[in-house]
Amino acid sequence: MTVHPILAALRRHKVAVLLIGLQIALTLAIVANATFIIGQHIQRMNRPTGADEKDLIRVLQQWPAAPAGNDAASIEQLDALQRTDLAALRSLPDVQDAAASTSIPLLGGYTTGDIALHANQQGIAVHAAYYYGDQYLRPTLGLRLIAGRDFEANEIRHGRARADSPVIIVSQPVAAALFPNGNALGQTVYQDGKPSTIVGIVEQLQTPMRSDSTWAYNSVLEPLRSDDAYAGYVVRARPGREQAALREARKALFAVNPMRLMPEPWAGVHAFSEIRARAYRSDRGMVLLMSVISVILLCVTAAGIVGLTSFWVGQRTRQIGVRRALGARRLDILHYFQLENLLIAGGGSAVGALFALGLNTWLMTHVEMTRLPLPWVALGVLVMLVLGQLAVLVPARRASRVPPVVATRSV
Repeated sequence: MTVHPILAALRRHKVAVLLIGLQIALTLAIVANATFIIGQHIQRMNRPTGADEKDLIRVLQQWPAAPAGNDAASIEQLDALQRTDLAALRSLPDVQDAAASTSIPLLGGYTTGDIALHANQQGIAVHAAYYYGDQYLRPTLGLRLIAGRDFEANEIRHGRARADSPVIIVSQPVAAALFPNGNALGQTVYQDGKPSTIVGIVEQLQTPMRSDSTWAYNSVLEPLRSDDAYAGYVVRARPGREQAALREARKALFAVNPMRLMPEPWAGVHAFSEIRARAYRSDRGMVLLMSVISVILLCVTAAGIVGLTSFWVGQRTRQIGVRRALGARRLDILHYFQLENLLIAGGGSAVGALFALGLNTWLMTHVEMTRLPLPWVALGVLVMLVLGQLAVLVPARRASRVPPVVATRSV
């Protein structure tokens, strides 16, 4: 089938062709970027934290009448309160272990600093987030230790302010950035000018933030039990006993000190699954919004193609009948409308691909979106072409079923 008669027919309907082509172009531009945004948010929500999230519980609470912590005696009192809580948690039958911790992945609220190879912070330096905790923190989180050892009891310090840490455990990205040759274990590094020895390396540990920064997995474990009116714990429930441990932990802590406070939602006793769901709530909302927009646009575009083709079939009934009378097969009529739609959709998609790249450039400038890959745009073009063929199929088949005799009698 030649294209020239189809192009000649389309030139007689310039406005309709331009409108449906523009609709296809705008739909492609928006849907390509929207689905790319959906993919980015889904990828972010599925990122591993490095922790064994199953059966992991976070506890955050406050002692309203706690010592001020301005002197050694009150700091010791605060530390004693924490140690009593941890002992109560570890004694529960559905709890496997518990540890003091200032934060956990995805929770927010963290301290950062620079780790360098020299005391003057010159040369290679890595920005990282600090996790303060005791010797039970790494195994309680379920982090995979790929080199070295855990903290020992005599290495744990306590206090309100960050102490100089003679030993630290770092994540693999930190070790690789500082020592590309893979000899980080046992090396001395400097945290804000203070020396520390790397005694352990964990495979992966996401920082408490959920952003896509380049240092999202740059984490350091410090052997420090932070003494404050607010205390945070990480609890590892026995396999399959998470819900029971949640109930027991709350009861046990209030049994130790009924005056403590656990204001929701930022404090209390929560399963890690709740923390993950809360952290990525906005991402799920964005995925839902972009999905609804994409589906609506695709449906509207498909409906426009169906409506336009049906209108043209009605206008060309006599012409179709003449073609059938001259020997055109039903398949020829079907292919005519399919090829006609392919030309319109192809032109609209070509313009839409340029629109998609332009919109992506604008989004990169204003909302920090990453560059739209060309294969993704090509996939969008393919989707629009397939959508056009599916949408035109019903009216095209109706046109192909018009009998020659009936068609020639219509006006």
